[in-house]
Amino acid sequence: MSTSPTVTIAASMRGGTKDYGSGDAAVRALDGLDVDIAQSEFTAIMGPSGSGKSTLLHTLAGLDRLTAGESWIGETQITGLSEDKITQVRRDKIGFVFQAFNLIPSLSARENITLPLDIAGRDVDPQWFEEIIAILGLGDRLTHLPAELSGGQQQRVAVARALVARPELIFADEPSGNLDSRSGAELLGFMRRAVKEFGQTIVMVTHDPTAASYSDRVLFLADGRIVDEMREPTADRVLDRMKQMGH
Repeated sequence: MSTSPTVTIAASMRGGTKDYGSGDAAVRALDGLDVDIAQSEFTAIMGPSGSGKSTLLHTLAGLDRLTAGESWIGETQITGLSEDKITQVRRDKIGFVFQAFNLIPSLSARENITLPLDIAGRDVDPQWFEEIIAILGLGDRLTHLPAELSGGQQQRVAVARALVARPELIFADEPSGNLDSRSGAELLGFMRRAVKEFGQTIVMVTHDPTAASYSDRVLFLADGRIVDEMREPTADRVLDRMKQMGH
């Protein structure tokens, strides 16, 4: 056995199975999947359309329940927990960034960003808030409503909201999907910095090899199973692997 340092697991799944529908119409989105997400690492999940990427993200995050198998957030087994308990785990430990920004139209950028903390009754750490705002270039946009922001700015507000509570884990579903290439590169660069400098843990679903190249590890899914993984990915290597999968 190699004496590598102990890896802390931020989220994991064993025998994860998810079926949609029943009988002849049943679709198996996840097929007995085992996965460990290491803490302070940026993991990308890739695969052809319908491979189970978003289902894996949603079941790992407790947004959707497994049909069979078990999953954990850190030490907490979320399988079998009540909705209230799962909601509490999500609120305390997880941040989300979706392709749809899910901002509240009547709240300013600042109010949208601090919303998870306000709901949880927790104080905003001013130093951390300022750091996020500075890195994301939102300083002069905090009083604006979402409708007054560009798509890129709205996405950066959504990222700030996910980070402000310093969650143990951030789940991101195609976070750069609606952004132009420059805004996307800035966003992914920041997410990478959050992992490297702040020890953040990020799990991102993407179909973009360039986006995947920002991660530490890429998991490749096909038919609800992990069929390969790649460390220190480059866009070219990821693209080649996707072509082999008949993407």
